[in-house]
Parts: sequence; C-alpha cells; structure tokens
Amino acid sequence: MLGERIESGWIDAFAEVFGMCAMRAGEEIVILSESRSRAVNVHLAELALGRMGLRFCHLQVPSPPHPAGPVIRSTGACQALAGQALAVRAMAAGDVVVDLTVEGLMHAPETAEILKGGARILNVSNEHPEALARTIPTPELKDRAKEAVKQCRAAREMLVRSDAGTELRVDMEGASTVGVWGWTDRPGTLAHWPGGIVVSFPAKGAVNGRLAYRPGDINLTFKRYFDSPVDLVLEDDYVTRIEGTGTDAWLMRDYLEGFGERDAYATSHVGWGFNPAARYEALEMYDKADTNGTELRAVAGNFLYSTGANEFAGRFTRGHFDLPMMGCDIRLDGVPVVSGGRLA
Repeated sequence: MLGERIESGWIDAFAEVFGMCAMRAGEEIVILSESRSRAVNVHLAELALGRMGLRFCHLQVPSPPHPAGPVIRSTGACQALAGQALAVRAMAAGDVVVDLTVEGLMHAPETAEILKGGARILNVSNEHPEALARTIPTPELKDRAKEAVKQCRAAREMLVRSDAGTELRVDMEGASTVGVWGWTDRPGTLAHWPGGIVVSFPAKGAVNGRLAYRPGDINLTFKRYFDSPVDLVLEDDYVTRIEGTGTDAWLMRDYLEGFGERDAYATSHVGWGFNPAARYEALEMYDKADTNGTELRAVAGNFLYSTGANEFAGRFTRGHFDLPMMGCDIRLDGVPVVSGGRLA
C-alpha cells in the first residue's frame, strides 16, 4: 500500500482543479465526506481551499452499515445520504459541493435535489492522491468531451464490434448523454476527477447484442483484468446470459445473483474514454485499497459498458459493473469514433 503523507504537489493538484471549477471568495463551499472517506483527500481539499483563501464548511455523515449480500464497490451511487434530509438541504443551498464520499454522488438518489438547488458538484474520486495528481484535467479534455456529446446526441444508433465477437447495438433515440472533463464551473452540474469520458444512458429497451470480453479487458468492480473469456448476451437492456467457464464468469454470475433483483442485470450506460493521461496498466500498479478505478474508465479508446442504476430509465439498484473493453470499434450512425481501440 502506498503511503499517504501529505505532499505539497498534491495540494497543488487540488488547488488547480478547484481553480478550474471557478471556486471564489463569497461562495458557499461545502466539503462532503463520510466516516469511511479517504482521510488524506479530505485533508488535501481543506488545505487547498485554505491556500486559495476560500471559506468552507466540512459536512461529514456516517457511512452506513453494509447490508448482507454482495460487497458494493465503485458504483457511483453513494448510500450515505439516505435519510440525511438536513445535509441534502444544506448542500442544495450552497454554491459548490466537493464530494469526497466513498462511492460518489454520480448516481445517488439525492443528487438531483442538490443540483436542482443550483449547487455544482465536483466528485473527487476515491483514488490515491498520486493518481489524482497524474490526471489533472486539461482544457483540451473539455473540447473533446463537448465534441463527443454532440456526436452522441445527434446519433440514432451506436454499433460496437470486435474481432473477439462483440456485436452490440444501442438505440440512441431518447438517450441522455453527458461528457465529463474533470471539472465543472456551471451551477446545477456534476463532474468527476479524473475525467475524460462520455457516457450515454439509453432509454428502456434500447440495448441488444453480445459483448465478448477477453483477457486484458477490465472488470472495475472487481478491480482486475479479465484472464478468461466472458460473453454477455443482452436483450432489451438486460444481461440474459453470462457465458464462460473461467473464474471471471463464475464471479460475475455469483455477484449479480446475490442482489436478487432483475435490475442488477440491466444496462446503466455506454460510452468511451478519451483522456491521454489515463493509463491502462494503472490497475496493476496499485493495491486494491489504493484505487477506485476511475482512471481506467477514462483510458483513451476503451468502450465502457456498465450495468446497474440508470435514473433516466427509472432504474435504481445497488448492483453495478463497469467493464471497459479494449481494442474494439465504435460507430455512431456508421461513422467511426473508435477504431481498433484507438480514437478516430
């Protein structure tokens, strides 16, 4: 496990990203953490805001006890605000929320109320600060994200294929697409750091086909690279079969069965990464406790398929897989955006 002694460069990284978020004097800034948050990142946020001369308050809620059943990791759907109406109102009344919860507020049920109040949310992913400092966002990421969002919103169909046998069709009509470049300076918006990814949340019944995962692809929920073939068969959004005889397939079947609910098998979002600073091999370089895997979601040219919560299709579930696939083709209305795992 890497050490977590405060380094001046890490404070610099936090201050730089906070500056991109246009945090300024006179704003109501809230640091949100929970009792199991990564303490070094909480301290870095406080030190960075102090260095910038900005006033803030620190709102900490207790981490909820983990229920019986599958272990929850890197879902983007924090459960710590459940029943915390006062905390939610306080954040909705503020200008900026620095989200340092373990799972993050991306898919949390309470996030919509906070954003509706006009607050902007920066989720600092639960990564070791070394990884955060390596992936400080750049203005170019914003340009790439906006172009990717424009392409997705204009498309009627996304087709994904690979030589391994992937053939996936996504009906993009009615999909909700967001681009994340690592910071946000607009009220009522959310971003996460590391950024550099575009994701579309399809409408109901929009995803069909087969995903063929092969050694070297990534299961970020388990924080491991695939070492055996796994094929997912999708019908009307839902994974109906998990094919494979190796450890990866057994683990995935057992994990999803443990939730006991159909929506755990449903599609959450699809998209691709475009961050040149994100490293494919990073998962190999950190202990599991040191990484949340957000960097791997943003690796340039990966196709990200995810199961689980999709608020735009009216589905909320604790089950979640983030499954970056390498070396595939992605086409929007026949136009390549990724070819052979490289940005087109």
